[in-house]
Amino acid sequence: MNTRSVLMIASGVLVTLVTVALARLSFGLILPPMRQSLNLSYEQAGHLGTATALGYLCLVMVAGALAARYGGRLAILLGLVCVILGFAGLSMASEYKQLLALMTLLGIGTAFAYTPLISLIGTWFPARRGLVIGLLNSGVGTGMMSAGWIVPYLAQLDVDHGWRWVWMLFAGVAIGALLASLAFVRDPPRPARSPRALTTAERRSARMAVFRNPYVVIVGIIYGIVGMTYIVQAIFMYSYALAADIDADVAGALAAFMGMLGIVFGPVWGSLSDQLGRGQSLTLSMLMAFVSTLVPVLSPTLYGFATHYLILGVAVTGMFTSSLAASTERVNVDQAPLAVSYVTMFFAAGQLVGPSAAGWLIGVTDAFRFTFGVSAGLILLGALLSFQLTRLPRSV
Repeated sequence: MNTRSVLMIASGVLVTLVTVALARLSFGLILPPMRQSLNLSYEQAGHLGTATALGYLCLVMVAGALAARYGGRLAILLGLVCVILGFAGLSMASEYKQLLALMTLLGIGTAFAYTPLISLIGTWFPARRGLVIGLLNSGVGTGMMSAGWIVPYLAQLDVDHGWRWVWMLFAGVAIGALLASLAFVRDPPRPARSPRALTTAERRSARMAVFRNPYVVIVGIIYGIVGMTYIVQAIFMYSYALAADIDADVAGALAAFMGMLGIVFGPVWGSLSDQLGRGQSLTLSMLMAFVSTLVPVLSPTLYGFATHYLILGVAVTGMFTSSLAASTERVNVDQAPLAVSYVTMFFAAGQLVGPSAAGWLIGVTDAFRFTFGVSAGLILLGALLSFQLTRLPRSV
C-alpha cells in the first residue's frame, strides 16, 4: 500500500469520525448537559435524534445517485460542508426549532459524506474491501473515545455553556476533515462504459436489479435493526447509567473505553469478514451486541454497564463493517454507491424510528430497562437474519 493510499484511507477515517461519531453518536454524551441547559424533555431529546435520522433518510438515496453519476468525492465534500454548518449552528442555537433544523442538517451531511465514502474506498481496494471498511469504521471508535473524555470534561468546566464549546470543537475537526478530503480523496477509475452514457431505461434496470437483490434486501433489514438499536444505545445508555447512580466521569470513561475498543477491532472485523464471509461475521457481532444490551437490563449496576460497554466496544464495528461490505459484494461495481445508499436507507429509517420511540417509552414508563429490553429483542432478530445470509447461494 503506497503513501497515497494510506493518506486517502486516513482521510476517510477522519471523515467517518466526523460524520458518524461526532455528528450522530456523540449526541448521547452531549444530551444531559444540553437538555438541562435548555430545559428539554426526554421526548424532545428523542425528536432531535429523529431529526438527524430524517435528514439522513431523505437524502441518502440522492447522495448515492449523485455519487454514482458524478463521483463520490463531490458528495463527500458537500456532506462535510453541511456538517460544519450544523456543528457551528448548534454551538449558538437555543430555540428548539433551530435545534431541530440543525440536527436535520447533520443527518443530511452524513448521508452525503459517509455512504459515498464507503463505496469509494471499497472500490479502490476490492480484494481487501472488508479490511479497508473496517479501518474506516475505526474512526467511529476514535471519535467516541475522544468524545467520552472531552464532553464530560467541558460540561463540568462550564456547566451552562460547556456543551456549546463541544459543538464548536466538532466544527473545527470537521474543517480538518474537509481539507484532508480535498487534498487526498480521489474518485476511482470508472468502468469502460460510464453510467452517464447509459440510457434512461438501462439505468433504471440497473437500479431495480439492486433493489430486488434478495441478499441486499436482507442486509438492508439487518442494517435497519442496527441503526434503530445502536442509536438508542448511543443517545440513552449514558443517561441510563446516570439514572442508575453511576458517576458521570465513570460513565464517560466507559463510553471512551468502548470507543478505544472500536479503534482496535475495526480492522479485525474487516479481516474476519474477508476470511469467514459477511454473514458469519455479522451473525457473531450481532449476537455479541445482543448480550451487551441485555446485561444492563438484567443488572443496572456499575458491573452491568461496564460489561455492556466492553462487549459492545468489541462488536459494534463488526456490525457496521460486515453490513456495508456485504451490501457491495453482490452488485456491479458501478452500482456499489447505490447499494450502500440503499441499505443505509434502512439504517436511516431505523434511526428515524428509534430515538422518538425510545424517548416516548422512557417518558411514559419511566423505565430505561424496558426500553433496552425491547432493543435486545430486536438485535436478536437481526442475528437470526444474519445467519440466513450464510444460507443464500452465491448466485443470488
